[in-house]
Amino acid sequence: MRYQRGWVGLVVLLVALVVVGLLAQTILKQYGLLPSDRVTAKAGPRGVGPTTPVSPDPTTTTFVPGNAIERARGVESTLEQQTQEMGQRIDAQTK
Repeated sequence: MRYQRGWVGLVVLLVALVVVGLLAQTILKQYGLLPSDRVTAKAGPRGVGPTTPVSPDPTTTTFVPGNAIERARGVESTLEQQTQEMGQRIDAQTK
């Protein structure tokens, strides 16, 4: 009877491993890392679609700032302007 305790321990470990595996599988399916059993529609590619380059505005002059703070402010204003233009284009396309 003394030699059977090892087998019982192995069976208990095996059952515990199966339970942990089933729980992990359920969690991975919920997070979408494993495909689920039901059929779902495939989504298209993510990310930005085809874009056209922004044409430079010939009416503006290019200012070359002297120090880093002025350059950072110039980059910030350029990004803000491009963001506004992009927002306007997106709004125009969705109408």
